[in-house]
Amino acid sequence: MSSLSWDLPYTVRRNPTTARNVVSTSQMMGAQAGLRVLQQGGNAVDAALATAICLTITEPISNGIGSDAFAIIWDGKQLHGFNASGRAPAQWTPEYFTGRSSMPMRGWNSVTVPGCVAGWVDLSQKFGKLPFDSLFTPAIEYAETGFLVSPFVARRWATQIDELKVQPGFSQYFMPNGRAPQPGELFRIPDAGKTLQRIAQTRGEAFYKGELAEKIAAHSQANGGVMAVADLAAHTNEWVKPLEMNYRDLTVHELPPNGQGIVCLIALGILKNFEIDRYPVDGADSTHLQIEVVKLAFADAYRYVSEPKTLEFDAQKLLDPDYLKQRAKLIDMQRAQIFSHGKPPKTGGTVYLTAADASGMMVSMIQSNFAGFGSGCVVPETGISMQNRGNGFVLTPGHPNQVAPGKRPFQTIIPAFITKNGQPLMSFGLMGGNMQPQGHTQLVVRMADYGQGPQAAIDGPRFRFVGGLEINCENSFPEGTLKELARRGHDIKAMPDGYFDYGCSQIIRKLDSGYAACSDARRDSLAVGF
Repeated sequence: MSSLSWDLPYTVRRNPTTARNVVSTSQMMGAQAGLRVLQQGGNAVDAALATAICLTITEPISNGIGSDAFAIIWDGKQLHGFNASGRAPAQWTPEYFTGRSSMPMRGWNSVTVPGCVAGWVDLSQKFGKLPFDSLFTPAIEYAETGFLVSPFVARRWATQIDELKVQPGFSQYFMPNGRAPQPGELFRIPDAGKTLQRIAQTRGEAFYKGELAEKIAAHSQANGGVMAVADLAAHTNEWVKPLEMNYRDLTVHELPPNGQGIVCLIALGILKNFEIDRYPVDGADSTHLQIEVVKLAFADAYRYVSEPKTLEFDAQKLLDPDYLKQRAKLIDMQRAQIFSHGKPPKTGGTVYLTAADASGMMVSMIQSNFAGFGSGCVVPETGISMQNRGNGFVLTPGHPNQVAPGKRPFQTIIPAFITKNGQPLMSFGLMGGNMQPQGHTQLVVRMADYGQGPQAAIDGPRFRFVGGLEINCENSFPEGTLKELARRGHDIKAMPDGYFDYGCSQIIRKLDSGYAACSDARRDSLAVGF
């Protein structure tokens, strides 16, 4: 414990919650749902699932019943990776999208088969203690009797109305009184409560093969889509081995493609070739170096990452130490650059939640519709809002991530985990599209290189690489840092602290006799425990 710093050096700060059983997520009612099942004798997986299910109701701006999900679980002895992302409908051939330059962002032709419902079933069956249907109680209560909309959720809701109100089913469910709910206003979605009841009663069977599947397919086909009951019925999830990168005295674990977690590992692998702790934290040199390694990592990921069966080579090749050493040599400490992808050796709107219990089980889980409410499509009589993960495909002929029937797209949502000497240390994650792996990188650097505790690492200012030379930076960075970054050629766009595009992080850090659970003041986050 002597290695954990409890200092809170930043203006916006929160104290960690310390307890033997903990839950932390981006919305307070979701965290309390997880706490409720822990107090009823559930374990960390039960708590994570109750939280995830509840968030489909209380944070609909980021996820829904039609989401995808990923998780990393420490079961007390080892790590398990879990991919609950869905596949393209059978009719999504490249020719289906002829005439388009990019994949649709909204509407039914952006929707792949949702995986989170099957994910809840699989995780409960493998690791859960409580009856599956008991995990739905908080979410169903909020759906049927209503809940008071929290401040960040209300603000983000309002920003999406103009774009999504034209999508089929959206206004019926998410524009009560013709607008977004105000902070503190009661919101009900009883049809979603009935849907959750059917999912609980049938262990997801109704969603993939029963009456809910039929309603999903009918709504798709009535509104220009081609998703069929057979597409839903064919869905399966996958247990996977996490990738890892040793960084300083820690080992960082991310899930393998089709997710973008490898971006963080590539960035850290490049950064190992520098002594970043020579430079002041939040200073221009340290921030410039982190920006440049993130750019290099994204250049490779956007070129090579796809579903594993269409990868051009083993993803581990992107983590080859000699290759990353060569990539590190491209960085100029005095000049911002635009990088292209390398050539590795040929041989050889999301919710994040985390929970841990007194038995030692720890869960890092993420669930998302993708762009806020996702596709904007909401299935009548069900309240199911559908993700738009199909937008993650590309239409470039021959690209490993080119759209194809039954294929999983490039995914942005990534849970993460840290071990030390083979033992669990932290479950962590950060929401927000391409902010996620670069946020992971920044959190790890703060903790591993600068000795910051997990709460200080969350509170510290963040940058976001947008594309080209454009960088968003929270204005709590020192003024001198932002000026010097601009002098080096970065196109700096300072945004207010708390701007939603900087993501939202939660961390649970293992202590000798329990945990420190940390949450992010950038959203309605809460860490709870007992």
